[in-house]
Amino acid sequence: MTSRQNSEPYFLTFHSSNPEYPLLIFLPGMNEAGKALLELVTRGLEAGFNVRCLVIPLNNLMDWQQLTESTIALIQVELERIPQEAVYLCGESLGGCLALKLLEHAPHLFKGLILVNSASSFHRVAWLNQSSRLLSWTSPLLYNFSGIFTLCLTSALTRIPLARLQILWEAAQAAPKKTAEYRLSQLSEFRIDETQLHQFTHPVLLIASQADRVLPSVAEAQYLSKIFPAAQVVILPHSGHTCLIEADIDLYQILQAEHFVT
Repeated sequence: MTSRQNSEPYFLTFHSSNPEYPLLIFLPGMNEAGKALLELVTRGLEAGFNVRCLVIPLNNLMDWQQLTESTIALIQVELERIPQEAVYLCGESLGGCLALKLLEHAPHLFKGLILVNSASSFHRVAWLNQSSRLLSWTSPLLYNFSGIFTLCLTSALTRIPLARLQILWEAAQAAPKKTAEYRLSQLSEFRIDETQLHQFTHPVLLIASQADRVLPSVAEAQYLSKIFPAAQVVILPHSGHTCLIEADIDLYQILQAEHFVT
């Protein structure tokens, strides 16, 4: 049996950066244990940020409250080590949901928010809302092959180099069936407090893929933009759900183009 200590979330730093740069906490999607994937999707951000990537071990089955409290504790440890006046959150897909929870519980910690195809709309999509139940009925053998379907559904394959597809495939294959079921059930239960989030007046950048076949990401970005007083929406017209691994997508360049960073 794995100890609780070994299942606790933790931060990784992949790229060297200037400690005087603002801290950016990157919260990944369902493939959060794929370290090679995390390194790939955060590449380039070190040009303007001191980046920390959250890793949620595959045996971690915390609920939203526990995961939020654990992540806030990690951020506070980082701030004790390297005091910062500006901390930014960047959440992709499932990580977008966690970012919204962090803002609800500790908005004073953050000076900006970036969401990429936030999965906060998951519970409003009927077939997705039943996905954890359907997965529970799936045999282990069939689950092992489901990654192919998932990869085709979530990714604009023609926009992703083969080497990056391999990294994405390996990350998708890593999650045990029990973990995938739990993550999906948590997404089904996710809800936001609009009143609380409306009080966050710092810059918010909502990035959405027009060709997302999993979630209504453009509609969700537009919905969230009405909650945050200082929100901008960026639509990627040809991208799929896993846009950050596409060859033509550079997150830091998007932040620069939208004047989110100086």
